[in-house]
Amino acid sequence: MIKCIATDMDGTLLNGKMEVSENNSRAIKMAQEKGIEVVVATGRSYLEARYALDEAGIYCPIICVNGAEMRDASGKVLNNAFIDKETAAEAYRHLKEIGLYFEIYTNKGTFTDDYDKALDIMVNIFLSAHSEVPKEQIREAAKERFTKGLLHQVHSYDEIIESDVFSINKYIAFSYEESKLQQAVAKLSESPILAISSSGSHNIEITHQEAQKGIALEKFIKEREISFQETMAIGDNFNDISMLERVGYSVAMGNAEPEIKKVCKYETAVNDEDGVAAAIERFVNA
Repeated sequence: MIKCIATDMDGTLLNGKMEVSENNSRAIKMAQEKGIEVVVATGRSYLEARYALDEAGIYCPIICVNGAEMRDASGKVLNNAFIDKETAAEAYRHLKEIGLYFEIYTNKGTFTDDYDKALDIMVNIFLSAHSEVPKEQIREAAKERFTKGLLHQVHSYDEIIESDVFSINKYIAFSYEESKLQQAVAKLSESPILAISSSGSHNIEITHQEAQKGIALEKFIKEREISFQETMAIGDNFNDISMLERVGYSVAMGNAEPEIKKVCKYETAVNDEDGVAAAIERFVNA
């Protein structure tokens, strides 16, 4: 019997328009009405996760920033896993030396040092799923990350790295040059403190070793006296593996990476065809 459902967001709960479909929203609320704990586990910051969930009227605990932060349904911070200042500074130097564009997730929000690059990244991600939508229309929508305070601009990341005011819980680096990403993975993997994962084919995510979805999910269910065998997790990419490989019901999205499908016991529909709703209906109503 399933007592907890953990779902990823991008490529999973969210469709190609970065929205929660009506069917997915309805299925989650149905599960909650049956007394099942639902938790969203995402690489997004809390504000970016809440922005999408609020539009769908979904209220639940959120494992944010790949597990670097846990919040309850009211938004109260329950746990944090920040990267220590020395390790964060070293990772910063490596990313700069390799020449990667990256954003920094902190206790004070998410930051970029390149406004145009940040917009281009969002536009390209959206276009990859919806090439029929005019590019300028997508660009205007992407600007909402700034206008709604989901992403802030700084002149230089040194302002964050050198300040005691900021605590860093994630770097996310983007590139269409696979060799640069692999170079960064090889270098950063030398650190015993860092965890390296990915939420897309052109990015890598750098967090503390304790900031992984599976670790955060384990804490979440233990506090509620739920076992992994009573837990279902749904995901599509490499930053979902730590929870997918632990649970009794591991479900890969139809659009998941081939390696993710190999890890999972089950497969559902793609994210543009309400794959989360299909998985919930399959196992909760069985």
